[in-house]
Amino acid sequence: MAIRLPGIPKIKKGLRRSLSNSETASVPKGHVAVYVGENQKKRFVVPISYLNHPLFHALLNQAEEEFGFNHPMGGLTIPCDEDTFIDITSQLI
Repeated sequence: MAIRLPGIPKIKKGLRRSLSNSETASVPKGHVAVYVGENQKKRFVVPISYLNHPLFHALLNQAEEEFGFNHPMGGLTIPCDEDTFIDITSQLI
C-alpha cells in the first residue's frame, strides 16, 4: 500500500536530491536513482512506485528515445530540466 503525501513542501522530502557524484551513494530500499538535467545532471532518488505512473512513463519513453539503453551517467538519465522533472513528479503524489 502506497502512502500519498499531499502538498508541494513534502515533495522535497520524497525527492531527496543527492549532489554527491559518488556512484556508491546509497539508494534506500524501494527507491531508484535517476539523473536529471540537460547540461549538468543532478541525481534524484524517487520511489519505485513512480515507475508505474503514466506521467513518469512519458519521461521514461523520452529517455529511451534519446539514450536507448546507453545512459551517459551509468544510471537512468531523464532528458528534461530539473524544474520540469520536479513539476511532473509533484503530480505523482
